[in-house]
Amino acid sequence: MLEKTPAAVTAPGSAAPAPPALRRRLLAELLGSAGLAMAVIGSGIMATRLTDEPGLQLLINALVTAMALPVLIACLAPIGGAHLNPAVSLVMALRRELPPREALAYAGAQVLGCLSGAVVAHLQFGLPAGQVATTARLSGPTLLAEVIATAGLVAVILLLIAARRPLVIAPAVGAYIGAAYFVTSSTSFANPAITIGRMASDTYAGIAPLDGLGFIGAQLVGALLGMLVVRLLVGRPAARSADSQP
Repeated sequence: MLEKTPAAVTAPGSAAPAPPALRRRLLAELLGSAGLAMAVIGSGIMATRLTDEPGLQLLINALVTAMALPVLIACLAPIGGAHLNPAVSLVMALRRELPPREALAYAGAQVLGCLSGAVVAHLQFGLPAGQVATTARLSGPTLLAEVIATAGLVAVILLLIAARRPLVIAPAVGAYIGAAYFVTSSTSFANPAITIGRMASDTYAGIAPLDGLGFIGAQLVGALLGMLVVRLLVGRPAARSADSQP
């Protein structure tokens, strides 16, 4: 979730290293997204098996996600940026930090990864691999929550990029998502790929497909809103020194 490829900020006057091959970056996005889906869905299944208390179930789900995200981002960011989220890849493409075709490929890898992670999570807990979620979550308040959650996530990432603090992004994203589980009425999906993965899981973390499509629309609106807010705060990306470009 850093720059258009690895997010290293190079020293002034030095040449940026060539990014890894696209196939390696896509593999990193696929595996990272699979790990994220396993964390979200698997912890939800475990939570319901450990307790019948709704608040404790949500706390378990939130804590596991908040701990897993920084690990995934820190490990995979040097390879492909660790977007793990089509909304983030879209924003990077709009900022001209990722070619549109690569952003589309990233999104495909992320969706495939989240679907694969859902299947693995099910198999680990002895559930059918293929499922269709039935949990209804769509309402006016939850749609607004998804706009806000995604806008905040995108703003956190872009503001830290603008501040040249890439090493802070991993823990900041984990902390933000963990808090947003409780701050937003939707429990902060904030990611079209994980939303699709959760549509394929009729478990605690699941969301009915039609509701999921509504969430995805709200997330894309939120991503654009977050990008706009950051532009108002710090200006266009081109205003940064060319020495910092990967």
